[in-house]
Amino acid sequence: MPRSSAPKEPASYEQALAELDQLVQQMEGGQLPLDQLLDGYRRGADLLGYCRSRLQAVEEQVKLLEDGQLKTWTPPQ
Repeated sequence: MPRSSAPKEPASYEQALAELDQLVQQMEGGQLPLDQLLDGYRRGADLLGYCRSRLQAVEEQVKLLEDGQLKTWTPPQ
């Protein structure tokens, strides 16, 4: 059965994490048929790649703001 369309990119990092969490729960539940399990794994890999790229982009922006050096963040006391 061919796929109807490619999954869309998440609207945000947080949405990607939420979808990834839901996928992991479904996969760990052990109730998915093999084809759906494989599709879930593929989607999870795509979401993980999206999250990594967003984190890297934010890190690069912080480096620019901090004059090219990524400084250790310390929470306010």
